[in-house]
Amino acid sequence: MTSSSVKQDQLGEQRAVERRILVVEDDPSIQLGLRMVLEREGYEVCVAEDGEAGLERIQRDPWDLVILDVMLPKLNGYEVLGRVRKLGLDVKVLVLSARTSDSDKVMGLDLGADDYVSKPFSVPELLARVRAALRRHEGAATVTFGTVVVDAARREVTRDGVLVQLTATEFSVLWLLINAHGRVLTREQIFEGVWGAAHHGTHRTIDNFVAQLRNKIEDDPIEPRHLVTVRGVGYRFAQ
Repeated sequence: MTSSSVKQDQLGEQRAVERRILVVEDDPSIQLGLRMVLEREGYEVCVAEDGEAGLERIQRDPWDLVILDVMLPKLNGYEVLGRVRKLGLDVKVLVLSARTSDSDKVMGLDLGADDYVSKPFSVPELLARVRAALRRHEGAATVTFGTVVVDAARREVTRDGVLVQLTATEFSVLWLLINAHGRVLTREQIFEGVWGAAHHGTHRTIDNFVAQLRNKIEDDPIEPRHLVTVRGVGYRFAQ
């Protein structure tokens, strides 16, 4: 093998490791199988065991792909998918289901699934679907506005080419607003998206985080261009 081939292989391996996949599945044997198969391919894999936990993880962290089972406790996969799309979260979702009827597949795709794989499935087919979904996702996790670049895969923000030090929570608040694609998010929606529905806090908490973000990424924090206040409602992101 030539040195250039080795470099290409290393680069391909590095890109695979950086891809983060969330598996939302309640069957322990399927969880384990998917984790082993995907990690063997070089992906970083996390697992949520029910619909509520899956929705919270999708809202809180950036993912390259979500593999979402339909028959889940607490919230089923269709409910999770519907809420994800209602919030405007830009994440690729591959629905995994034992339901094989055309109406079930149509429902999943109409709700915003990027692909639908029926159980039982072959490992080569699943991996091919994962690769296809990730190819469609390439470049979607980087957002640029002004001199600021937000890289969701690395959870990094740079401004004028210099790394901006954000806390994990600050990044989550910023990414949630970006993924709303210009829609206004209430403080309650931001609370639920970042901390989960069970979190108890005050509106002032959200205001403080937005103020901290403005100080770090806005040219003029007093007259912000990107993290905009909508009086009486909440905040929105303007690119």
